[in-house]
Amino acid sequence: MKSAVYPGTFDPITNGHLDILKQALGIFDRIVIAVAPNVRKTPLFSVEERMQLIRQSITEQDRVEVVSSEGLTVELARRVKAQAIIRGIRTGEDLESEYQMALMNRHLAAELTTIAFFPGEPFAYVSSSLIKEVHKFGGDIAHHVPPVVVNALDERQPGKQASE
Repeated sequence: MKSAVYPGTFDPITNGHLDILKQALGIFDRIVIAVAPNVRKTPLFSVEERMQLIRQSITEQDRVEVVSSEGLTVELARRVKAQAIIRGIRTGEDLESEYQMALMNRHLAAELTTIAFFPGEPFAYVSSSLIKEVHKFGGDIAHHVPPVVVNALDERQPGKQASE
């Protein structure tokens, strides 16, 4: 069985993330989504909430496992017997940072392969941070995230500011 780990903060999961997952499921039998705390930012949703939003957003429940992960992705990949790490690339800036991370992961675990996927055109510019900001100011995000995420954001940010 071919398995891969798809790590990220997913705060919250977007349709771009789901597009990457769909592509990866075309190659791998099993994907382990590893939800990590974001050490650089204060997340809107807790790790547990993000995991639940992901579970409610995926259709391939039997082929996808959602776990929390605070350590090195390569160590998780070894524990779950994955052969690869899945990454998404939207921009040239993403490419540079993902390239550096892939090289470090190769140094730490040469047996693992990093595979990068590009989201489809409708999602190429979408990030979790952008989704939260647009929602905060009253913008329509329904095309960019699963309905469960829209509902969660409405509950978390009920006093949306009017956009000017």
